Amino acid sequence: MKVLLSKDSKYVIEDNVREINTKDGIIKIEEGKEIVESHIGKKFAVCEPNLLDILSKLKRGPQAILPKDAMLLLAYTGLKQGSKILEAGTGNAFLSIQLAWYLKPCKIYSFEKDLRFYPIAKENVKKVGLEEYIEIINDDVFNYENYIKNEKFDLVFLDFEKSNEFVKHAFNLLKNGGYLAIFCPTADSLVKNVEEVKKYNFDAKIVENIVREWQIEYYFRPKTIGLVHTGFLIVARKIF
Repeated sequence: MKVLLSKDSKYVIEDNVREINTKDGIIKIEEGKEIVESHIGKKFAVCEPNLLDILSKLKRGPQAILPKDAMLLLAYTGLKQGSKILEAGTGNAFLSIQLAWYLKPCKIYSFEKDLRFYPIAKENVKKVGLEEYIEIINDDVFNYENYIKNEKFDLVFLDFEKSNEFVKHAFNLLKNGGYLAIFCPTADSLVKNVEEVKKYNFDAKIVENIVREWQIEYYFRPKTIGLVHTGFLIVARKIF
């Protein structure tokens, strides 16, 4: 992939694309050129894409774990390269991709039982080139013993309706000092999961990440539209 950047526009394109028709005019991409110009004279830098650029081109299905919450998870767990992770509720694989991007070489087993979302997740992981580190399993996570034998994990991440019912399994799957993280979109699911987590020997906290972006053109003020609440994150560290 390549990304074409100007001050007010961005276009992420596949490597084999040589011409695109945009609101900024027709842009021809010539091999080796670092600056290209549309037919109406607007200039763009030709850059290597970063993770945010790549995520913008992936297929969406169910609600995605956004970078603000994925980075919050990394900040509160302190995971390192080579970590072993079990995820339940892959969705479109945005979280798996973000974790693998920063933690590779690592191993992520991600369970997605919904046949509507499983192909999207597989395609997204392949498009980013992270198949070596992410294994998408089309099954219910409660059947994990059919796929995982004698493994201990640095992180178990849960994002599905019955997450609370898997907490006891997560506790047994974690290394001492490993983390259980549960994404809860509502206060109702938060309460239900916290009640279950408290039954086990975890050091737990709850965090919520609200991002408010400000506009800098014309005058300074918070933007009218933005990402506010996406979900609560339970982060619980297994003691023993």
